[in-house]
Amino acid sequence: MKSYGQFCPVAKTMEVIGEKWTLLILRELLSGTTRFNDFQRGLSKMSPTILVKRLKHLEEKGLVIRKRLSGQKGHEYRLTPAGKELEPLIEQTAIWGMRWARGQMTDEELDVDLLMADMRRRIQTDMLPDGETVLCFSFSDLDKFKTWWLIIDGKDVDLCSDDHGKDVDLYVTTTLRIMTEIWEGDRDLSAAKNEDRVTAVGARHLIRSMNDWFGFSAYRHIRPATEEERRESA
Repeated sequence: MKSYGQFCPVAKTMEVIGEKWTLLILRELLSGTTRFNDFQRGLSKMSPTILVKRLKHLEEKGLVIRKRLSGQKGHEYRLTPAGKELEPLIEQTAIWGMRWARGQMTDEELDVDLLMADMRRRIQTDMLPDGETVLCFSFSDLDKFKTWWLIIDGKDVDLCSDDHGKDVDLYVTTTLRIMTEIWEGDRDLSAAKNEDRVTAVGARHLIRSMNDWFGFSAYRHIRPATEEERRESA
């Protein structure tokens, strides 16, 4: 990114993190993503070439370190202390977006890879029974990547788009838009089940406790600005 030619600290910060996709890469890192393939899942609309370029930029600026995986092929990416200090900025950006930039999602903004990656990160494993639990989510409106499996064993959660042949404890079927609205807090999960917009078939204890273990967005409690607030800010 070219220099703004100003000593202002805001300008200097934006020279480091202001390029397209950079803040979203930092979002992924702060959410626990460390592997290149996992970045691609959370940023499926970003080309691998740009991802490599942005990660290298963050490494050069001292926000990220690249480490070889012990005893394995490949590398992982970790935030430095400087990178970790950006967490409040990313969090406040998310809160502001939920209040002021929130609106009807276009079809182009619906992203099943991101949704399932977020649900994997947010699922409340302590609200599930001991041992392995297998959840299968199917999106009736998709032609590709319409079925996903979450395999939970203790604190470990594995996300798969290929059937591993495991016995499924709960099948959940809906559309991508409805599940995204539920995840973001724009639609009530219980109401969606009662209206048959979400169907859940399988273990009764998992159906009954779905509101407890489901991986809602951390920002779903942030409500959009009211029309009065928007008028006052205009």
